[in-house]
Amino acid sequence: MSGRTPVRRRRKGAPEEEHANHERWLVSYADMITVLMALFIVLFAISQVDQDKYIALRDSLSSGFQDTTTSPSVLDGSDGNLDGTSTQTDNTPARGTAGMVNADNGLGQEASDPVVAKAVDAKPTPAAGVDPALLAAARAEAAHLAALQAQIEASLANNGLANMVRYRIDSRGLTLGLVANDVFFAQGSAVMTPTALRILDVAAPLMVGLNENISIEGHANVVPVSGRYPTNWELSSDRATQVLRHLVEADGMPGGRIMAVGYGDTRPLVPGASPDALASNRRVDIVILSSAPENVRALLPALTAKG
Repeated sequence: MSGRTPVRRRRKGAPEEEHANHERWLVSYADMITVLMALFIVLFAISQVDQDKYIALRDSLSSGFQDTTTSPSVLDGSDGNLDGTSTQTDNTPARGTAGMVNADNGLGQEASDPVVAKAVDAKPTPAAGVDPALLAAARAEAAHLAALQAQIEASLANNGLANMVRYRIDSRGLTLGLVANDVFFAQGSAVMTPTALRILDVAAPLMVGLNENISIEGHANVVPVSGRYPTNWELSSDRATQVLRHLVEADGMPGGRIMAVGYGDTRPLVPGASPDALASNRRVDIVILSSAPENVRALLPALTAKG
């Protein structure tokens, strides 16, 4: 035999070697495109509004939430598909717009329009969306504080001290502001004048019998102090303390219901250094703190607003 290398023959039935498939990604890509197309078809289908069903829903809500004597629907607008257009004309306000006019006292709309005029005549009320029991409690608390203010005003007036105190009802309660030029405190001094002492003695009996706590809050103007007090913080704190001591020691106020705090010149009534600002910010506030829950007190400013 010659020296040639024998050729190996493939065994019968052995599997052939597979060729690499470099285009398999096309299958996954086609699947993804198909899924996206199906998604867009579904989104397009659900975005179409059935006009008949929409009109039926509108009429149903209208009859359920509105009086038959008022406007026919809360869903006034386009009667067809939601194509982004509106059937309202420029000079006819939507029903929702009339509600905003009511809240804004008619600003921005012509009062001659019947719908707007009706909204302007109606006074703003905090009742929208408020629990009736909560609103009733807030009204009772507002009436209580207003009655207390009226009693103090009448008592001071009967003693020749009318218009000596500024009153404010807010979410904290009733504030009696002892503010007047040189009537209560001289510049840089915490010594109360005879007029200030008379006001406290007249108002104290009405406050002593209350259940509410009382905060005495001292304030000063922006004029730097010298001498006894290093800063306006000490001056304002001493003013509050002097009022507290007189109410407790001379007028019988229970010490457990009263507190004193000084704010320096950080909370002015009138900003700046004008003569009016200097006089108005040299003051003490007597705050009769409302004992109502916080969510009730939050409604007091709207219920007691002037105007």
